[in-house]
Amino acid sequence: MDKTGAVREAAKAVLEHGGPEHRTDPLIPTRAIGAALNLGATHDDIRAEMARQRQS
Repeated sequence: MDKTGAVREAAKAVLEHGGPEHRTDPLIPTRAIGAALNLGATHDDIRAEMARQRQS
């Protein structure tokens, strides 16, 4: 997976599995974010992608 794909997956995971309720495994978004960061993404990259996905 490339950096762009990892950022998209991380943003999707946070939007689907994150939040105050954490009704799913909280490691799902944590692992996705970690993978994106390992490929050179920044938290700002992920944050921007989350905003883009929310607007879609």
